Amino acid sequence: MAEYILPLEKLIEQFRHLPGIGQKTAVRLAFAVLDFTDDEANAFANAIRGAKENVKTCSICQNISDGELCPVCADENRDRSVICVVEDAKAVMSIEKVREYTGVYHVLHGSISPMAGIGPDKLRIPELLSRLTADVREIIIATNPTVEGEATAMYLTKLIKPLGIKVSRLAYGIPVGGDLEYADEVTLMRALEGRRLM
Repeated sequence: MAEYILPLEKLIEQFRHLPGIGQKTAVRLAFAVLDFTDDEANAFANAIRGAKENVKTCSICQNISDGELCPVCADENRDRSVICVVEDAKAVMSIEKVREYTGVYHVLHGSISPMAGIGPDKLRIPELLSRLTADVREIIIATNPTVEGEATAMYLTKLIKPLGIKVSRLAYGIPVGGDLEYADEVTLMRALEGRRLM
């Protein structure tokens, strides 16, 4: 016998498909949906449908967009000579929150992961290479500091450096308010490599 009635069980299972959602959270979310009014439930379902139907990929940078161009590519004031390469659209949003970066982006939609069967051919690398004109002076590689992110960064560097374009990597290190004793070896190594003069 199922723990919950079938319609609720199906809803719980759908929430469990979301990243970072375990059984308890899925149950909590499903019961929250049951407490919605009919209007709230319809608005929730319409928001999911609307996002799936209306969110597209920017024709230039591969970021998410609701039109032909994302807001960054549509902004005439952005510096198109600097391209920051990220794994996903969430990274674009994180960097944009800082409000310091004035260049443009390129979203790869993943990282190289042989274990997961993701090779360079599954990423938006050809679209990046097609953007590398004489006007581009720097590529900032901002892939995640993981094994996959590092492999992707090294692969891109090997492709781009021979073109005479400056390739840089985001510095990683100790977070503000963090203690050195709790930092792992890789973080400490990155912090030392990324040190700057005072």
